[in-house]
Amino acid sequence: MNVIDRDTRMCISLAARPGNHGNRFHNFLYAELGLNYVYKSFTSSDIGATVGGIRSMGIRGAGVSMPYKESCMPFLDVIDPSAAAIDSVNTIVNDDGVLTGYNTDYLAIRTMLDEHGIPRTEDFALLGHGGMGKAVLAALRDAGFTRGVVVAPRNLERGRALAERYGFPAVADLGDARPQLLVNATPVGMAGGPEADDLPFPDEVVRAATTVLDVVYLPPDTPMVRLARALGTHVLAGDEVMALQALEQFVRYTGVRPTADQVARAEAYASA
Repeated sequence: MNVIDRDTRMCISLAARPGNHGNRFHNFLYAELGLNYVYKSFTSSDIGATVGGIRSMGIRGAGVSMPYKESCMPFLDVIDPSAAAIDSVNTIVNDDGVLTGYNTDYLAIRTMLDEHGIPRTEDFALLGHGGMGKAVLAALRDAGFTRGVVVAPRNLERGRALAERYGFPAVADLGDARPQLLVNATPVGMAGGPEADDLPFPDEVVRAATTVLDVVYLPPDTPMVRLARALGTHVLAGDEVMALQALEQFVRYTGVRPTADQVARAEAYASA
């Protein structure tokens, strides 16, 4: 266990409802690697004042969750292209008082598409038009996907606004279409939620897909992931998204890149 002293560097997370995943993931790796850092989650009643405190107190970095991902941006000095692509920041790094905003959700999706070798020729259907949906759609576009659609059964107007921003159409439902790549960027399938046992897409649509990406990480084996794996479909699961985005935050805070084994053990500890 690390001893906190005057030289300990602090990193934080900001969320309306702070959780423990980041605390456990980052602090596990600090101890594993012998780094004099500590990580603690907070909420904020005044995001401008909080960002000012990050600067003035020398806090090294901050993970940012809703509802602060956009509202923090006017108070930063630099917006990295990963955040500019979607007008959303989920990571702040403090370099001697200069605050840079990144979006490691976007970076994680780009990394996964590359590492899994998902063909850019696949047509996709993305369900979800919130912050993660925006990160996924921008990553798909920037990775070279040209054929896809945003599915917005509950709010077609919002879905269309997101889709058109990145050059794609939006629909209320897929009808007879059977896209090769399915992406769930909604809470459907999330443990404890009202749709925990539901598929985000109709059963026959999932069965026709060649690849599924589910950003839900609790549980990592959502109903869609379980069905896809049973069918032998290529699966990109939410726990990998979570681990990759947290890893990219960790690297930017510390300048150290843990091994794949260390990241896997940190993620297992954080999710236990």
